[in-house]
Amino acid sequence: MIARARTVQRIVDSGLVAVVRAGSTEQAEKISDACVKGGITAVEVTFTVPGASEVIKCLRARFSADELLVGAGTVLDSETAMVAILAGSDFIVGPTFSLEVAKLCNRYQKPYIPGCMSVTEVVTAMEAGVDIVKLFPGEAFGPGIIKSIKGPLPQASIMPTGGVSLKNVGEWIKAGAAAVGIGSKLTGGAKHGDYEEVTRSARLFLEAIKAARQDKIS
Repeated sequence: MIARARTVQRIVDSGLVAVVRAGSTEQAEKISDACVKGGITAVEVTFTVPGASEVIKCLRARFSADELLVGAGTVLDSETAMVAILAGSDFIVGPTFSLEVAKLCNRYQKPYIPGCMSVTEVVTAMEAGVDIVKLFPGEAFGPGIIKSIKGPLPQASIMPTGGVSLKNVGEWIKAGAAAVGIGSKLTGGAKHGDYEEVTRSARLFLEAIKAARQDKIS
């Protein structure tokens, strides 16, 4: 299995990408560490974090790819995507779809997870080689939208981000989400320096995803 396909499969197997937003590189690294302690194997360091590329470099140096996949988030253009890839990013995430970013990621065989809101956008992204589509913002739709999209597009792999909480993560998974992206509902404890809370939240989310998948099978 090539590296790109392996990365995609690991994201799907885990079912969770932790979205790391922070006011400093130090806080971003602490949040990432707390997520890893909680069992999370994929984090998305957003480019709204000051020095985001340095955070990616640091995490890539400290953790092997088998331990942690380090992605770059809030990537709006190919220039930022290139910076992220050079820093060692394993995958690229954006709030919107960009054909230029898709081309760059295809060139360097990095998974690209762009934000889409409509069936047309989902198809456009898939035709550009996207492996996983980020349904964003998730709170604008609710879990039912996945069934609606996968009706005509059963082959689509969808990762809702925004609006995913402990209360509804099971609903998203049962609705057909390949994985979920979670930010403040997971990392909120970091706002008041409680990184143990981030770790606890990580464990709870992973347990909820596992339980929902088991229920779906049975």
